[in-house]
Amino acid sequence: MGITLQHLNKRFGDTLALDDVSLTFEGAKIYGLLGNNGAGKTTLLNLITNRIFADSGEILVDGEPAADNDNALGKIFMLGEKNLYPDGMKISAAFKAAAILYPHFDNEQALDLARRFGLDPRKKINSLSTGYASIFKLVIALSVHTPYLILDEPVLGLDAQHRDLFYQLLLEQYAEQPQTIIISTHLIAEVANLIEHTVIIREGRILRDQMSEELLSEGYTVSGAANLVDQYLSGRQVISCSSLGGLKTACLAGQPDQAALPDNLELGQLNLQDYFIQLMNKEDRDHE
Repeated sequence: MGITLQHLNKRFGDTLALDDVSLTFEGAKIYGLLGNNGAGKTTLLNLITNRIFADSGEILVDGEPAADNDNALGKIFMLGEKNLYPDGMKISAAFKAAAILYPHFDNEQALDLARRFGLDPRKKINSLSTGYASIFKLVIALSVHTPYLILDEPVLGLDAQHRDLFYQLLLEQYAEQPQTIIISTHLIAEVANLIEHTVIIREGRILRDQMSEELLSEGYTVSGAANLVDQYLSGRQVISCSSLGGLKTACLAGQPDQAALPDNLELGQLNLQDYFIQLMNKEDRDHE
């Protein structure tokens, strides 16, 4: 069971936003949907939630066609950029409205989360700052308890403390009540430890659809004294380098040769952000 996309195509004028996209978001897993601006992430998510319609292809939710199907769509909640509640509505009233739309919405949990984030339920939505407008949407998203939760740039406008609290709460809730969570974000480094399965999209095409651990096994890091790292890099495919004082860390593609590694250099695992940058750079080179 899950959300299955079958040969989706979507065009806006001369722009092909999605090009024969097929993939499945399985049950009880945290997905990262990654891509540069204009890659097709939001288009894909809007198609899943019936906010726009595909030119061709089909979307199934637990085996049921999603198009104009209230039963299927009722299993999905999407947090997007827009606020879907009246601007003049009080936050507490919005919570009550959400409970009507989503039968498993937990109003007590929403009020508790609002307290933890410092969000006053008595305030009107149109009085909120950018950060607290995002917090308002996050509180609803964490309280709806649908089988499928889609988060499109969920921490937009949040400070570091509130972003950290959100990630903590999301993991706690996922551990207690597993659901399928799809996170679309540009803040790859922040969500890398949450993501179990990575989907990378570019120009409407799916480039990668793999478990994150498997994906990151395609590269590694080497760190140590800068001169020794530079010697080791000779003849190898370097993704990126960073230096601090006399120390240097390099990210490389491929598998490490343990026998060729000097004793005073340290191997490490490639991180998701470096992998993403490397893949985008490779695509750029291939299209030159």
